Amino acid sequence: MKRHVFSTAAFSGALLAAASFASPAVAQDRYITIGTGGQTGVYYVVGQSVCRMVNRGSDDHNIRCNAPSTGGSVANVNGMKSGELDMGVVQSDVQYRAYHGEANFEEDGAWEEMRSVFTMHGEPLTVVARANSGIENISDFPGKRVNIGNPGSGQRNTMDVVMDAFGWDEDTFALASQLDAAEQAAALSDNNIDAMVYVVGHPNGSIQEATTTVDARLVPVTGEEIDALIEEYPYYTRSVIPGGLYRGNDEDVETFGVAATFVSSTDVDEDVIYETVKAVFENFDRFKRLHPAFENLNEEDMISDGLTAPLHDGAERYYRERGWIE
Repeated sequence: MKRHVFSTAAFSGALLAAASFASPAVAQDRYITIGTGGQTGVYYVVGQSVCRMVNRGSDDHNIRCNAPSTGGSVANVNGMKSGELDMGVVQSDVQYRAYHGEANFEEDGAWEEMRSVFTMHGEPLTVVARANSGIENISDFPGKRVNIGNPGSGQRNTMDVVMDAFGWDEDTFALASQLDAAEQAAALSDNNIDAMVYVVGHPNGSIQEATTTVDARLVPVTGEEIDALIEEYPYYTRSVIPGGLYRGNDEDVETFGVAATFVSSTDVDEDVIYETVKAVFENFDRFKRLHPAFENLNEEDMISDGLTAPLHDGAERYYRERGWIE
């Protein structure tokens, strides 16, 4: 009887020991979420591509990544601040304002916990207008039907700045629609708007759709007001959209823009960021092949350009190991 009782107890103990031994392995699985943008934009591809690199090594580091579609830059900042997102793709100007607590982030104050990870592709402000709209330059917008972008998106944030520079408000336009990125190409094709704006890398599927389904042209974004913006704000640069990328648009188009940046916060574990950065740069050639906007990426620019917030400790650790920073 005692032997039987002892054996039962030993068996129970063994089960408990096995459970105790197994549970840390389960606990080691870490799930991270990256905020992106609309599914037709490059931000979505950035998040999916980073996750693809991270998930290739999940058996080694036990980090599993997903990158759902979101409302864009501002929504990603707010998602990281609330803890719903671990990382996000954010325009360089939105990063600057969030970190310093300016413009639409003024009420909440500076987000000093924001941390830079790396910079991605350049993103010019892209204006597409129906060929019969009479819009030859962004300065022709007054009195037209313009999609200025959905609240929380990078294009809306940039358009707000442009509108302030020109002294415009929503009443300046015959219609100031607030469609998201995935809806505006169809609206242009259906003649519901005269022009759409998109802060995006090229080539882009939404711009491709807009110029394929209707006679439309990419419109220059130039003038004294734009020159003043570039002079005043360090995160803006002049940009040229190459001709030949889209039907009916054979000439280069001058505009200005920002950069897509990949950011996180001090709340995210250093090892998670380290493994994320490592996954991208240890598979860099593979990563660059995932979208045409990534083709001209180089490591030197990615760890410096457009980064307002300090580097995350995990990113800094990897860059020091590679000898890219001191």
